[in-house]
Amino acid sequence: MSATAKLHALARSYLFVPATRAERIGLAIGSGADAVIVDFEDAVAPQAKVSAREGLRAGWAQWQAQAAAAGVALLVRVNAAGSEYHAGDLDWCRAQQAFGLVLPKADAVALAALARAMPQARCYPLMETAAGFADLRDVSRAAGVVRLLFGSIDLMFDLDVADEDEPLDYFRSKLVAHSRAAGLPAPVDGVCTALGDAAELARHTARARRFGFGAKLLIHPQQVAPVHAGLAPSADQLAWARRIVATAADANGAAVAVDGKMVDRPVLERARRILQQAG
Repeated sequence: MSATAKLHALARSYLFVPATRAERIGLAIGSGADAVIVDFEDAVAPQAKVSAREGLRAGWAQWQAQAAAAGVALLVRVNAAGSEYHAGDLDWCRAQQAFGLVLPKADAVALAALARAMPQARCYPLMETAAGFADLRDVSRAAGVVRLLFGSIDLMFDLDVADEDEPLDYFRSKLVAHSRAAGLPAPVDGVCTALGDAAELARHTARARRFGFGAKLLIHPQQVAPVHAGLAPSADQLAWARRIVATAADANGAAVAVDGKMVDRPVLERARRILQQAG
């Protein structure tokens, strides 16, 4: 896939890089991830936030050029609205023409403020609070919103739950449903913190796909390839989709059955979607 085509394809992987580790930004862009998020927020200690941000000025244009050539989206996770660092982050982003922003603890008020302060921003709201989910309809339809991200770890803390499976399923479904209703791409699932645990990452990815997510947030380059593989249609799904599309084409609009089941329009469109996802 060419760099231009990849840039316009739907991202499956969003890889975080701490703003304090400038030497990793170029490596992350070359890791195979579809998007790189330079993190000014959780990955940076309070006493290092300003110096970390300012330390990236000299190299930012070079990383932007590298990302554009590779077809990788280069984003910045700013500090949350209301924090003492938020306004400075936005000033930095305007100066560097870094307009792809991940907004943590997003809610309707924070998004409206961002739109006023930086109307050219392409915003990726990170949904990680009960207040944000209460505003989800407005958030998903706000100007400048590109795609919704699931901040599962912070949401667990906000809700005071220790289990990231069943207690969060309601919120997963809400993200998928509101994304679809607002005409947004399938949302991005939260991180898997079990570094080096291939089975746990595979479980997380399969769960994300099962709920209708289209991508995952990542914290290590080694997670990129397994997530891409886990989000891709399986060989059995591809074979089924090809049978459906081929049989429907041969029928010239007549009702058909495949594998003993009637093929109606939703089934045919699902088969086409699977083939599209497989490229």
